[in-house]
Parts: sequence; C-alpha cells; structure tokens
Amino acid sequence: MADSPSTHEATGSEGQQRKSTPPAFWRFKIALSTILTIKVILELAVTFGYPNALVDELQGASDSALLMVMVMEGRGQIHPTDISPLLGALEDTGHHGIATDVRAWSLEYLDIIPGNEQKPKKSLELSSFGRFKIALSTALREQTIQNLGAIFDYPRALMDEIRNAKNSALLMTMHMEERGQIQPADISPLLTALKDLRLHGVASDVEGQFNEHLRITGKMAAFIEELKETCHTLYDKIQPIPYIKEKLYSVDKVFIEVGIEYCDSRGSWKTLSSYRGIFSVAKGTSRIQVIEGDPGYGKSTLALQLVYDWCNEVSDSPFCKPDILIFLNLRQLGGITSIIDAIEQFLLPRDSSVKRLDVEHLLNDRDIRILVIFDAYDEYPDQHIGDTFVTQILEEKMLRHVDVLLTTRSSCIPPACGSRTGRFRLTGFDEGAREQYVRKAVTGDDEEVQRILEQLNTNPILRDICQAPLFSVMYAHVAHEEEEFHNVRSVTGFFEYMIDCFHSHAQNKVSGGKRKQLQMFADNHHALDKLAFDSLTGANQQLLWDKKVVIKKFGAEFYGLYTDIGILVEEEVINRSRGAKRAQSIQYRTEVHFYHKLFCEWFAACHLAKRVTSFQALFRNFCKRVNPYDLQFVYRFACGINPAAAKRIINLVQKKPDGDKFAVLCALEQEENTEDVLSTVRDLVLRDVYIRENDTRLLQRTTVQLLELASQKEVPIKCIDLDRTFETVDKELKNIVLKSGVVLRPIVSLQSLNIRMETATVSGQDLIGIFGFVGQCSNLMRLSFDGCVLPLSIPTELIDDSLITRDVKVSCCPDNNVLLNLRSGKLESKTNLPGEVRIQNSDTAASLASKIMQLMVASADHATVTEYIVTFDDTTSSMILKLGISPPGASPPGASSVKKLEVTESGHISEDRFVQVLACVKALEDINEVVFHGCILPVSISTERIDHSLITRNVKVSCCADNKVEFNLRSGKLKNNTELPDDVCIRSSDTEAEQASTIMQLMVASADKIPVTCLTLGGCIEEFDVTTSNMVLTSGLSLPGVSSVMKLKVTESGNMSEDQCLQVLAFVKECRDMNKVSFDGCVLPVSIPTERIDHSLITRNVKVSCCPDNNVLFNLRSGKLESTPELPDNVWIRSSDTVAEQASTIMQLMVASADKNPITEVSLVRSFSSAGSDGLSLVLNSGLCLPWLSSLQKLWIGPEWGREVTVDEWTGILNYAKHSQLLKRLWIADCLLPWLDNNPNLANTRVVWDPECYDGIYTLQSGRWQDRAGQVLTREAYDHLVTKFREWYRDFDWQTQRRAKRE
Repeated sequence: MADSPSTHEATGSEGQQRKSTPPAFWRFKIALSTILTIKVILELAVTFGYPNALVDELQGASDSALLMVMVMEGRGQIHPTDISPLLGALEDTGHHGIATDVRAWSLEYLDIIPGNEQKPKKSLELSSFGRFKIALSTALREQTIQNLGAIFDYPRALMDEIRNAKNSALLMTMHMEERGQIQPADISPLLTALKDLRLHGVASDVEGQFNEHLRITGKMAAFIEELKETCHTLYDKIQPIPYIKEKLYSVDKVFIEVGIEYCDSRGSWKTLSSYRGIFSVAKGTSRIQVIEGDPGYGKSTLALQLVYDWCNEVSDSPFCKPDILIFLNLRQLGGITSIIDAIEQFLLPRDSSVKRLDVEHLLNDRDIRILVIFDAYDEYPDQHIGDTFVTQILEEKMLRHVDVLLTTRSSCIPPACGSRTGRFRLTGFDEGAREQYVRKAVTGDDEEVQRILEQLNTNPILRDICQAPLFSVMYAHVAHEEEEFHNVRSVTGFFEYMIDCFHSHAQNKVSGGKRKQLQMFADNHHALDKLAFDSLTGANQQLLWDKKVVIKKFGAEFYGLYTDIGILVEEEVINRSRGAKRAQSIQYRTEVHFYHKLFCEWFAACHLAKRVTSFQALFRNFCKRVNPYDLQFVYRFACGINPAAAKRIINLVQKKPDGDKFAVLCALEQEENTEDVLSTVRDLVLRDVYIRENDTRLLQRTTVQLLELASQKEVPIKCIDLDRTFETVDKELKNIVLKSGVVLRPIVSLQSLNIRMETATVSGQDLIGIFGFVGQCSNLMRLSFDGCVLPLSIPTELIDDSLITRDVKVSCCPDNNVLLNLRSGKLESKTNLPGEVRIQNSDTAASLASKIMQLMVASADHATVTEYIVTFDDTTSSMILKLGISPPGASPPGASSVKKLEVTESGHISEDRFVQVLACVKALEDINEVVFHGCILPVSISTERIDHSLITRNVKVSCCADNKVEFNLRSGKLKNNTELPDDVCIRSSDTEAEQASTIMQLMVASADKIPVTCLTLGGCIEEFDVTTSNMVLTSGLSLPGVSSVMKLKVTESGNMSEDQCLQVLAFVKECRDMNKVSFDGCVLPVSIPTERIDHSLITRNVKVSCCPDNNVLFNLRSGKLESTPELPDNVWIRSSDTVAEQASTIMQLMVASADKNPITEVSLVRSFSSAGSDGLSLVLNSGLCLPWLSSLQKLWIGPEWGREVTVDEWTGILNYAKHSQLLKRLWIADCLLPWLDNNPNLANTRVVWDPECYDGIYTLQSGRWQDRAGQVLTREAYDHLVTKFREWYRDFDWQTQRRAKRE
C-alpha cells in the first residue's frame, strides 16, 4: 500500500517517531509491568485511592500489570522525571523488595537521582487520555492491528511480540503512544492510517472518543480553575479576630496544627502526629471521614488549610492528590436540594463557562479523584430532614466513588455515618502550639512573645480556656494590644471581656454623642439576642439571614456597628431561579451570619438568661428543643450571665445522661455567687465524681476546684473516680498528679477513691505514694483499684499507720475478689480459683488484672493463656502480656502451684519466643505440662537453649490439643505421635489449630524424610512469600516447603491469575520430591511467559494438570494450556455442572480460542450470573469467569427462568459480543431484557431475543427490536410484554423473590 504524505510524516525516522514519551521511559514501563502481581496492583490501587470501578477493571483485566502501568502514568504516579509517588506507595504497602528493584530501574533507565526528582505539574489531560487509550484498545481488532503495524512500518519482531501478547490491542496502543502516533493533543497519524485502510467507521468512533477526551479535558480544566479561584477567596481572607479588618491573612500564614486523634478499629482514640496522616490511617475503611471537635477547636480552619493544600498543590500533603476538590459550608445549604445546585450557587462565578451538565458528568466520572469537604455539619439547617443530598452522600447512596471529609462538633455526628466511617478528633492547642501561633501571626519580638505567654500562664483557668484555638487566638491578639489582660475566671468572663474589647476598639475611633450611641448599642442588644435564640432553637437551625431583613429588624446604625466590629459578617451569594438560563437568572444577594457560631450562642444565652426565671414556658420549650451537648455554651454562658438562672439550668442538665460533667462546667461559670455554687456542688458530690482521660484540661481543673470547694465547706464527697488519668504522686506534697498535669490535693471530706489505670502494673513506690495521699484524706474509708496489678506484698513499715487505725479497705479489683491487707501488707484472695483459669483475648483489663492477682495469691491446677504472651522479663521472672500487665513469675514457696499452662497464639512461634515461654514455665515450678494451640513451633532448637531443669522435671510440651505433635525437650525436636494419611488435607474450613497441627506434622515428615503421597490445599492459599519461601494460608499461617511430598493438589475457586499460578509453582520448587501438581475447580491463564517459569521445574519434569478429568494440561516448556479432546459443535455449560466441570470446559474453550480453532457454539444453560460493563468476561453461577473468545461463532444465553436482566448486564453482554470478533449470532432466551430507546448495534452479529412466553422472538435491527413480521417493538408493546412475562413465570424462583423484595 502506498503511504500518503501524512502517513510518511507519522512514520518517519525512529528519532522522529518517539516524540511523546522518551524511549528509556518506555523500557522502564515494560520492566515495571513484569514485576507487578495482582496483589501488589490491588494494594497500590487502594493506596492511590482509585475508584471502585477502576479497581474492579484492573482486577478483571487480561493483562492487569500493563493496564496498571498505563493508569499510573495517566494519573501522574509515574513520570519520566519522577516516580516518587509509586515508590512511596510500595514502601507504605510493605513491598520493600519491589521498591528496591523499581528504584534500581529508575537509575538504569531514567537516570533519576533519589532526592532530586523533578515534580511534574499535575496534568489534567492524563486521566482522560488514559481512558481514551483504554477505549481505543477495545476498538482495535487483530487484523486492524496487523495492518496498522504495516502502515507504521513496525519491525517484524515487534509485531510478533504484539501478536503473541495476552492483550495485543493494549500493547499496540502503548507502542503507538511511544512512537508519537497518538498523543494527548493529537491522534491525526492514527486517524489518517485508519482512513487509508478504509476503516471509516472505526476512524469515526475513535475520533469521537478522542474529541470527548478533549472536551472533558477542557471542561475539567475550566472547572478546576474556577473552583480554585473561589477557594482562594475563602482561604485568603482569614480574620483571626473580628475587628482586625485592615489586615487579612492567608490561612497558611496563621494555621497551626492542633492536637488530633483518630479512632482505631477497637474504638480507642490514638494520637495522630499530623493532619497529613488522615488518609493513611483511614486506608481500607469507608470513603467518609469525620473530623470532630468541641466549639472553637479549629475544625473550619483545618478544612480551609486542606483547601489551600489542594489549590497550591502542596507536595507533602495528601490533600493535593484529588483532581477535584469541592468545599461546601453546610451553614449555607439550607433548602438546597442537590450538590450541583450548591456548586453553582456558591463555587462558580457568575460568568462561568462550565455548564450544569458538564458538572454532573465530571462528578459522576469514576476515574476522576474527587474530594468533597462538608464543613460545619452542626450548622447545617437541614440536618434533621431525612433525605437531603448531603445525607445520601454520607450514606453512600450517591457519588459512592468520591471521598468525603466532614467537620462537625463532637455532639453532632451525623446518624448516616456508620461504624466504618473514619473518625478524627481535634484536641486543641498545647503550650507549644500557642507559642507557635503568637510567633507566626501576632509578633516576632521575643520579649513580647514571652510577655503574652507569661500573662497567660499566671492564670491557670485562662490557660485551660485557651486550649480551644479560637479562644487562644483571640487572647493572643487582644493581649498584644492590651498591657494588662483582665483576670478572667470562667469562659463567660473571658467571652464577655472579649466582646467589651471589640466595642472599646470601635468607640476609641469616635467621640462625643457617637461614642454614647455605640455604648448604648453595646449594652442593649435585645433584638440581636432574640434573633440568635430563635435561630438556634427553631425546627431547623438558621444561621444565615438576608441583609435587608436584618437591617429592618435592628436599624442601620446598630447593624453598622456590629458589622464594623466583626461580630456580624456579610457575604455575597448567587440567587438563581431554577430552570432559567444562567445568564438570565443570575441574581446576587447579601447574606449575614455571625463571625463564629459561638457568638450566636453568646447572644442566644443573653436572651435565655434574662427570661429563664420568669418565662417558664419559654425555658421548658427551650429544653425540649435544644440538646445541652449540641449547644453547651448557650447553657454555660446563661449560667455565668445570670446566677439566678444557673440553679434551674444545672438541675436540668444533671438529669441528662453524663450530665454531671456538664453540670460541673455550668457551676463554675458563676464567678460571684459562692452560695449558689455550693448548693450545686452539694448535689454533684452525692454521686461518684469522675475525672476521665478524655475530659479537657479545663473540665478536669474545674472538677478539682469544685471538689476543693466542697472539702473547704466540709461537704461529704461520696467518691472520686480517676478514670485512666492517674500519672504519679508527688511524695513530698502528697498530691496526685494527673496525666494532664492537673494536681489533685488531698480532699479531707472524701469518703472513697477509685483508681482505674487499665493495663498497668502498679509499682511499690506508686502504691506507697497513693497511701500517703489517702492518709491526708481523713474521712476516706475505701480505696479501690481497677484494671491494674498490685505488688504481691509491701513492707508494713512503709504503710501509713492512720490507714490501719481507720481500717481503710483496699480492694484490688471491681469484683472484690482480691484485697490488700494493710496489717500484713499482703494480697489476699476472697475466693478459690477454679481448676482452670483462662487468661484470654476477650478479657477486660479489670478481669485480666483480677485473675492475675488471684493466681499470685491462690492455688490453681491449670492456667490457660490465650493470645497474650509477648515476652519474658528475666529481671522480674514474669510474662509481659499484650495489655502491658505482668502475671506472676517467680513466687514465694507455696504460692505457685499452677500445674498446666496452655498457650493459644496465632502464627509461627519463633525460637526466642518459645524459649521465653519455657523460661516462664521454669519460674512456675509446679508446672508439668505445656500445651500450644493454633500456632506453629520451630521444628527444632538447640538443646543448649533448653533449661535442663525442665527435662529433670519431665515437663511435657504438646503442640496441639489433639496431641498429634509434641516437642521433645531432650532432643530439641518436634515429634509426630501419629502416622500421616496418604492424602494430607489443609482446608479453609479447618480451624487455625487444626491447620497448625497438620503443618507441624508435615514439617516433621520432611525433616525425617518420610514420604507423603499427596498434599491437598483446599481453598486456603493466600500468597507465596518470596522472602521466606513459604506458602501463606488464608488463616495467616505459613506452610514451608515440604521436601518429601510427592504430589500437590490445589482446590481453589475462581479464575487464577498468572501471578497466583506462579506462586503455586514457586512453592512446588521448594518441595524437592514433588513431581505432580493438579488444579481443581479453578481456571488457569491460557499462557504464561516461559521466562517467568523456573527452569528447575522443567528439569524435574513436573506435570501440571488443570482439572480432575485431565482434559486440560499446562505445558511448562511452552508455558501454555493444552487440551486433549476435541470440542463438540455445541459446548454446554450448565448450572448443574460442578465447579471443576465448568472450569475444565472454560479452559478447553480458552485453548481453542488461543489456537484460533473455530468454536461453533457455546450455550450457557441457566449458568449465566452477570456481566461486567467492560464486556471482558461473563460471570457464571459458580463464580468462574468465561473470558471473551475470539473464535466463537454462536452464543446462546439462557439465564434463570423468569429472570429480568438489568441495563448494566445487558450492556455487558453486548460488549462481550463485540469483543468476540467472529461472533455471528447472539441468542438470549427465557428472560426479560431491559427497555432501551436505542440498543447498541453489533455490525456483524445477529442478536435474537426469545422471552419464551408465547410472545414470539425478536431480532435487533438498527437499535430497535423487531418481531418476525418486521414490526418494531414499541414502548407500549414492551410494557404489555413485561406484564405477560411476569405472569408466565410467576411461580418460578426469580419472580417469587422479586415480589418478596418489593413487599
């Protein structure tokens, strides 16, 4: 064929061909694709945050590695100048060896020096172009690829490589990109070549797909640019304090990282070092992340910092990774019914070039990484309406592929957020953060910084208040302007002083009558109070108001003052009429809101405080509508503003769950009314007073103040409960120091003290210190410990005599089973232990501690330790358990009579760990038997490491409950007590203990060179560990190579990938005597590159059969499946076939397709289950996948009788037919197909539908169904057919289940 000029231009010299991608990068990509297993690919996909649809596509691809490489390039995770995103992900997922290889290739091929990577700019066209390339690969048929190769003058060796590839179209696409025939901005060489081949239809489809790529790229770029412009106005106008308007800050200039914690899988809160770790700890959970915190703790500021990171592509922040970030302040979204309306109204400019439909398409594109930030859910007006778009997104009913980050108060977690939702909690500023903020945003003068901080630290209450970043920031700026900061003693006092400062700042600018007017507005703000109160207590919170309405309520001068000092803030928003064109419907309005919700709560509290004592009905309605924990500062401020209201409010909150904590905070807001405070305190201390670990420092200090006040007034205090807050004792002052640094001095009127330490062993020194504190509490009669282990004894001379004189009772556990006798200084057990004591994983810390202490003081015949031993401490001769608690080791004579120790662990017990357990057995001198459950012991250890006293004592070590394996301490080796059967099975249904027992028997047989006829692995394979050369089972146990096994039988379900097959073969290599492998119930890949098959297996002549009937073998020399029998004209795959039979049939079809042998017809008789939209395979009822068959001529699909096929399933079937290039007829019967206005056409395939309800058959013509008479099936006729179909199949299972679901 003569080349046209344009073709010559596209296929010139080799140097000209390689325009878009450097050749070295091409070689790097090919090398990378050879090392990526399916397991690595899926872990990388999760780490990179790929959408679920893309993950499924990667998992189901015929060449997952090559597709993954293309996707990573498209998403910027590999680039000719930077592969650091890939290296970081490999390290994060623990694939250090692969990372080392990739790093070496980057030096060899790309010459990238670690640490000197050039960060590529985020390319908006890459992901869209990646999708185009994948779409292009599905359009390229085998003959087309060969013809294109001829036109482009590809070398014969290259065309042979493409022809033999598993996915020749995908490889051809990559070569065309590498040689410049397709580029993100131009594919004209390819289009010219297609037209020269007279493939005008293909050229038209490809051009349409490319134009769609260009359109998406352009619209996406415009959308992102407009989003960033809007976001810039949000994060670039931060006012740290309302009245400072002359200087606005960008968020990064004032942002200081606050303390942050995350909730782990057990519900415990753990410290997170930085907000940048949010996505890493949330990996594998829901796509919904919630950041919670108390009012003023910096939730919105953090959200704006995330926006800044995205807009400015901050490289070390994970929040620069999303392609699109949508930031929505929920306060503004009352009455808005869709996310697209919200984006149009609040994020796009009035002259936006992005259409509503474009936004919808971008949001629904699963290949685009999208992060939606919903800020301030606690201010969302529609949070109590059940089915808003916000709720649907949080419940993952829509936009399930997007990541969502939501901020809210801790008391207002959305009900839609389930247990899988990632939760993070802000804990405020510590001293370091406060200093950092002052230096960064207030002043750089060292002396001034010290003055501000010293003034703060001299007032402990103020210091605790400033744990909240909002208060800390306001204090820092005001203190910088004021020489002496007012000595505040409550949050009410602090807030009142702040607002006075705001007003003083405004009054200092004017004089005379104007100053008096401003003072009058400062003193009289009843209308503003009522507006705030009504807004917070209405059916839906309304925190935004139209400016005109507000001015009408307050008057222009009042409004002007409160906007000037920054308490009220204006913002302009778009008001669009729905359904009209944008240019015609845009209108802007000015809305008003408080600077911060806390200011709204302050003015609402002013209204409540004035009316709570006189308007009983108002107060009752308020209490019904407002949860104290949702609006805690309304209650607290009201108590501080009006002491007469405090008594009524405190009585109310005490009746609420956990109300005592809240009542304490309310009580201390009354600075001047000591008698009322004392009355409140009397009520509080009638019950146990808790000081908890999760309480703020302010709450802990406030609680201690109330306790000291009660003690001064000789009010009896029933009990103080230190819940995981005890740190140590100041022995000189005899004060208890809490973890927060708050000091609890001796309380004279205290009657009982409980110390819950959880997972700790109390030292003798700490216990003596606690006794010193108790000695100063002259009325204390009971001291109890919970969740910790006390010393077995303590010298009596160190115990305060006053405790013995007062007969103080010391209980060591909540169940009172163990007491400390102060007269003898020894632990005493009140109950006799049963014959078997179980220390297990489900024990609470309190239960565990109680059992350990009873073991220390009582006799027991049999102790079981379950999943708890971590190490053995030679110094104390004790086991250290996972909870940090030490059970007894060496004990006084007669105290240790434990006869038997059982240890239940998972995984392999190392030699060191095994020796540690034996050291514990040595310390417990009466033990004569040790039993291990669920774990694998070393096959042998050096006898020099085994203490000879254990042999002398004749200690027996059993390795499993069935006693099939024991460890001989004399020889230092495992020993089989029973003979192995001919066929040794390890099944997925076996318990971990059963699997461990079988593995150890195999290890002994291998060590003793005892032949094992066959080993069957029944659905229990997880992966092959190349570092240990062990097969890792789904239980987590590892099976080492067993040299004496002759045959391996692998029973798995599903389609095995190339990597999974190679992992089995790698295990076979470790089993030196194995000469046969058989697979049962699974489908193997049609071929594996011979260079990936270990040559030693060929040398050993290992036979690989792929099904029990031996119809399919895998030839290790050729790396291909081979089928022995010829296929019949019609191959049936029935639902009644066994999994093994279906697998055998599928592989025979795959072999025929690979060898280009014609397949006359395949019939899926009730065995069809589903079809992926990509059409790469059909899923059968067994879970096996039937891949598309290039030589298939006819396909008959008969799903379950009466089944109704979905749109996605029908689309998948049609796409499957497209891939099967020689398919002449597709017949689908006995089912109801969905209605489509225009069904996709298959150019060379006749599509027939037979509903089988005496309604005739239909043929697809020009996208519409026609009956035999040529009549087109109308929608009305189709609806009639649906009714007839459902009645015809009424009693069949599928229709019965459909009706049951609807009912």
